[in-house]
Order: sequence, then C-alpha cells, then structure tokens
Amino acid sequence: MRRTAALLGVAWFAVAACTGSTARPGGSAQPAGPSIRASGGSASSAATGQGQPDLAKVEVRFVPIADLDHPLAMAVRRGDRRLYVAGQSGIVYALTPGQNGSVREILNIRDRISFGGEQGLLGLAFSPDGRFLYINYTDVNGDTNVDECRMAGNGSVQTATRRQVLFVHQPFSNHNGGDLVCGPDGYLYIGLGDGGSGGDPFGNGQNLGTLLGKMLRIDPRQRDGRPYGIPPGNPFIGLSGARPEIWDYGLRNPWRYSFDRDTGDLWIGDVGQDTREEIDLEPAGSGGGRNYGWHAFEGRLRYTNDPAPRNAIPPLMDYGHENGACAVTGGYDYRGRAIPSLRGAYLYSDYCEGLIMALVQRGGRVVQRRTLSASLGNVSSFGQDAGGELYVLTLGGRVYRIAPG
Repeated sequence: MRRTAALLGVAWFAVAACTGSTARPGGSAQPAGPSIRASGGSASSAATGQGQPDLAKVEVRFVPIADLDHPLAMAVRRGDRRLYVAGQSGIVYALTPGQNGSVREILNIRDRISFGGEQGLLGLAFSPDGRFLYINYTDVNGDTNVDECRMAGNGSVQTATRRQVLFVHQPFSNHNGGDLVCGPDGYLYIGLGDGGSGGDPFGNGQNLGTLLGKMLRIDPRQRDGRPYGIPPGNPFIGLSGARPEIWDYGLRNPWRYSFDRDTGDLWIGDVGQDTREEIDLEPAGSGGGRNYGWHAFEGRLRYTNDPAPRNAIPPLMDYGHENGACAVTGGYDYRGRAIPSLRGAYLYSDYCEGLIMALVQRGGRVVQRRTLSASLGNVSSFGQDAGGELYVLTLGGRVYRIAPG
C-alpha cells in the first residue's frame, strides 16, 4: 500500500511469514478465540445532535468469524447471505455466517497472478443482479487485470466464462490500487494507483491521458464489440487528450473506498507518501471530475514545488505518521442496526497501527473522532453485509465482525 521496501518489505512480509493462517475449505467459519471489546472513552468533539451518532456512547467488540489466507477484500451478492472474500494469494472464499458456518473456496487463480508486496488478487465485486463476479488482480507480469465471470445459481463461479474487461500496464510493482466497487448507479468503480515507485515520477496523478492515479467509472458489460462501455455523464467524455473512463484524478493509491448506502456519498482512503494519509469525501451528485491533488499535494501539505492546480480539493481529513501510522485503510459508513449510537459514523484504520477509528462529519467538517479498538494487527480492508453490519479484514488472516459490546 505504501512503498514495497519500506512498509511491505517489513510489515507486510512479516505477517505473511509469521502467521501461516489459511482457510480450510469445508471447515468452520467460526474459529476459536476471544472477541476484542472496546467501550467507554470520549469522542474528540461533543458536537452531536438528536438522531446523530454519538461516539462517546459506542461499545463494540470484534468477533472473529474466519481465518483465511491474506484476506484483502469482501463483497456480498444479491439474494445470497454468504460473504465473499478475496485472498491476496489468489483465492476467493464464500463464508456462510453463523454458529455452524463454513468456508468454501469458489475460485483459485494462483497460477495467473503475481503474489507478494502490493501484488496479487486485490479486489472483487458483484454486478447489481448478482449474475457476474468481477475480480482485480496483478498478472504474472505485474500488470492490472479486471476480469468478469458468470455466477451459477448455487453460488459457484463458472470459470469457463471468464473474460478480460480491463488491462492496465503497471510500470512498477507498487501502488496498484486494486479495489472494485459497484456504485449506486450500477456502474463499476475501479481505483488505480499512480503506477508506483515513489513521488509519482511520471506525473500520472495529474495526467488525464493515463488511467493511473485515477478513479474510473465504466459499464463492465460488453458494448458494441468492446470489452466495456463508457457511462453517459462521465466528466471527461469528449475532452481532447483525456481518457473517458476517468471519474476522478489526483490519487496516489486509493486503498479501499466505498459508497454510503444511505446517502450515496463516496469515501476514499488514499495512501500518502512520507508524511500524510488522507480520507476524501465526494458528495453524492458531484458529477465526478474532482482533482484530489496528488502529487502537488500530499494530504493538505504541498509535496512538490510545481504550480499548484487551482481545482485541487483538500481531503476531509488527513493525519501524520505519529505513533507508527503508515498507510490509511478506507472503510465504510456504519448503516447497520446492531449499534445505534454508531449509525452514520465512518470507520477506517491504518495498516501499521491496526486501530479501528470512527469519525463523524457534518458539512465537510469532522465533528467527532474516536478510537474503537486496540490494534487488530495489519488491517487490510473492511467489509459490509446486506444489513449494513461491518467486518474487519486483517492480512494475518483473521476476519472480524463488529458487534455491540
């Protein structure tokens, strides 16, 4: 998520080498181990109101539900109560929740991927009707691929139907992004990092002629003999020299993003370089075309001496690398019913710190913040089920459900 030599060469590979936790197909999805509880404490602002989240009242625990091989992304499928998880090593798992739940391996692409550092199977999403699975991975040459497969009625993947939707050459091994999200408009959003190395040496973040350093929006179904279509309303359609797939730009490495299921707002966790991590908030109905500033800005700080773009949009929040922080992991607005005082708060983490954090924003300003957990290890991603309840994925293998305390 940051630099292979600095972050992943130490923290990421240490987890991979020391945990050895893998899923057992057909085994239990409810591993032994205590839940982790957090309660009490004070929110950093008392600016709460009737019907709004009050982080000072939140009591939660983190209940382990599965141990998998390098879990990195979670998705749910319409009409299906199972949780689908992508493991970085190339496996997609189906988790049946509950006391007698199970883990089943439904797709294995280990022979098609490069695995290690910031490479591997990095994201998955389902079409709105649940008929198609989309996966994002780096192939054996390290390049980004987004593929589509049909799903069978029993929840298995019809591997013979696999086709390539999108291919993007990666000049370096890091900053691949990799998340996939089906938006409330039914289109597929694909987050791509700036191409890697350090400091965006090719200026990809501000270059509308490349897909690197961007948030893309596409119709992933075949259109007029092409592997995907361009949705009407994409902001750069018809602009000379610009790629029509682009929705937003100026991103360094968008590591997990999500849409608020109630409001349609888009939250983006964008990993910084050496100093700042940022969380961006794009209001529903913005129309896209937003410039989040990289590499002229790192968070709210200037990164280069180049002229600053006039249209750069500052993050909702940024934070430094004190106390061991190193790389933001974006999450979700909580919209479940199990924890009423948390409803409407945004949860996120930092890969190195491993703390679960919550914030509340009003009008583009953070009015509450609070730490909800001790360190859970290297938090790689979050997940959300059909009811709006949230899950935490850690690269060491453990998957947690966030439950009332």
